[in-house]
Amino acid sequence: MDTNDHGRYIGQTLYSSDDEKVGKIGQVYLDDDTDRPEFVTVNTGLFGMNESFVPAANADVTGDGVRVPFTKDQIKDAPNVDVDGGHLDQGEEQRLYQHYGMTYSERSSDSGLPADGTGTYTGAGTGTAGTTGEGHDTSGPNTDEAMTRSEERLDVGTTSQEAGRARLRKYVTTEQETVTVPVKKERAVLETEPITGENRDEALGGPAISEEEHEVVLQEERAVVGKTTEPVERVRLGTETVTDEETVTEEVRKEHIEAEGEVDDRRADR
Repeated sequence: MDTNDHGRYIGQTLYSSDDEKVGKIGQVYLDDDTDRPEFVTVNTGLFGMNESFVPAANADVTGDGVRVPFTKDQIKDAPNVDVDGGHLDQGEEQRLYQHYGMTYSERSSDSGLPADGTGTYTGAGTGTAGTTGEGHDTSGPNTDEAMTRSEERLDVGTTSQEAGRARLRKYVTTEQETVTVPVKKERAVLETEPITGENRDEALGGPAISEEEHEVVLQEERAVVGKTTEPVERVRLGTETVTDEETVTEEVRKEHIEAEGEVDDRRADR
């Protein structure tokens, strides 16, 4: 990576050793002794909210971005380090180089980058591009006396995931039904009628005194039960979308600029 034009790497896409897009370069950290790029940071994780440190050694600058000899998972799993006032001390640098499989020495070098391509780093501490030297800023190298103030903003979206499953199941139950059905029954009725001139011949047609029987057959209806199966309704399983609200809370970082000494602050109120 070019020593004198490190600001142009900010905002470029960082690619892993297997050509996977990792994220955008957010900061360039320079060696305190040589003022050469030693680390770059890249935004990773959901919505790019995590910042990972990546050694700039052996980085390859191409037309579509910057490629480093590390895998995407290795970059995403890089340890969180403590940046004190925009500066990495030797202990934090050593943790990072151990994670990336590179050896570390406290002996200072002129270049701050591996001279033989073996991945061995020697240095005495690393600072950010925005705090190393006069006029360096994240908006570009060697800017004028103005300073750019930046702040993070939340970019919140949605993702779909399986919340559960529903299925239709048909089963049989047994119930009792009571139905009242009208039925007809015959019964014997004893009737008498006086002897008149019209029925006198029928009444006196037999013997005067005798014994005899007369039988009448009685009929009745009985309730008969049968069953028939018929369709009642159709049931199908569908889905509908309802909209709910969910509150997301996340920390954002903001840069603040303050002046020291006898300065008349004429900034507009924010």
